[in-house]
Amino acid sequence: MILTVTPNPAIDLTYRVSALETGETHRVAPPAVRAGGKGLNVARVLQQTGAASFVLTTAGGASGVRLADDLETSGVPNELVTVQAPTRSSIAIVDERGGETTVLNETGGALSAAEWTALNDAAARLALPATCVVGSGSLPPDTPDAFYAGLVAIASERGLPSVMDATGPALLLAAEARPTVLKPNRRELAETTGEADPVTGASVLLNAGAALVLVSLGADGMLAVRRGADVLHARLDRRLTGNATGAGDAAVAAVASCLADGTDDPAVLLCRAVAWSAAAVVAPLAGELDPAYAAYEERVVLD
Repeated sequence: MILTVTPNPAIDLTYRVSALETGETHRVAPPAVRAGGKGLNVARVLQQTGAASFVLTTAGGASGVRLADDLETSGVPNELVTVQAPTRSSIAIVDERGGETTVLNETGGALSAAEWTALNDAAARLALPATCVVGSGSLPPDTPDAFYAGLVAIASERGLPSVMDATGPALLLAAEARPTVLKPNRRELAETTGEADPVTGASVLLNAGAALVLVSLGADGMLAVRRGADVLHARLDRRLTGNATGAGDAAVAAVASCLADGTDDPAVLLCRAVAWSAAAVVAPLAGELDPAYAAYEERVVLD
């Protein structure tokens, strides 16, 4: 069972417009609505591919009830830590003509010290039967920067691999805790390290303690960077258009699925991550893959 921990979930609303024009009024159909947040998307992808997953997240207010109901309907096993702050919303606007997606993410509300303790205690307890621990997504305001580092420590104490997808101080501290894999995208890595070059930025995380850094490059594919080893680059054989909102989460799911099965070859992790990420772009909603996702691995070009 792959445990995904999401401290700042969201209600995802996905609108589709024929052509997005800034400053203009658009008449749209009702949005697709579902429980979201990076870790929830990871778990949904794992469920679709047949891997056992478990969601640990928070829920607050009326929107938190909506999140709980959707998780129940989806059949994804979960445990929710009740919090005072209402669960935030995340709005994706898919421009069908241009093939681009604009995302508006609310920051979410701060958690109390008691709520953080409850979330950490639940993670430590649920990690006992887990095969891999995933921590991903934005953090609420006033979050302890060491939250993801704490998840890495929980995994390490139990001899489990860990995958962290974060940004800023939380990413740096997670690197110092020595995770198995870190997976920022190019923008997150640059913001965290101050390095525009992704290989140089990844090296900062490696020097801090990470074993492997996978850097998403969007349509340009993904890099796998290890200390003292050649940099690997993988991409799909052609560019795709669609909703890229959950592509990074699909990549995290791919990596976690490999690690949970005992596979840690960087080339294998990288190729599956690129394939599932591409399959997510074609799917209509974050947390889903094109049903033909397995065939995408045959289309990955590895340098």
